Amino acid sequence: MTDTPTTPTVERVDARHRYEIRVDGQRAGLTAYRDRGEQRVFFHTEIDPAYAGQGLASQLIRAALDDVRASGGRVVPVCPFVAAYLSKHDDYDDLTDPVTPEVVQWLDTELKRAPGRS
Repeated sequence: MTDTPTTPTVERVDARHRYEIRVDGQRAGLTAYRDRGEQRVFFHTEIDPAYAGQGLASQLIRAALDDVRASGGRVVPVCPFVAAYLSKHDDYDDLTDPVTPEVVQWLDTELKRAPGRS
């Protein structure tokens, strides 16, 4: 008998300011954000090491970006993974705003962390 893999699902969890990707009901990763007006500022993405190498991070980011597009929002990719994904997928150029010092300063204040720490 062969186990059939479950299709990963992505869910926006507004109360925790993140999107989560789940496999077989278990959280396999997340991408965290804060909203700044119409901008969704992504600042951190992680995949549990047990799920590494399965392309889950790309699936997670794609679903998150599609959700932002559907809501008419904008994306600011402070997170290096989100920025790398966007650099390879120009079909999201129309909803991407640049990372500026003002956005980084705002994010540092929002997250109550030392300035310039990513």
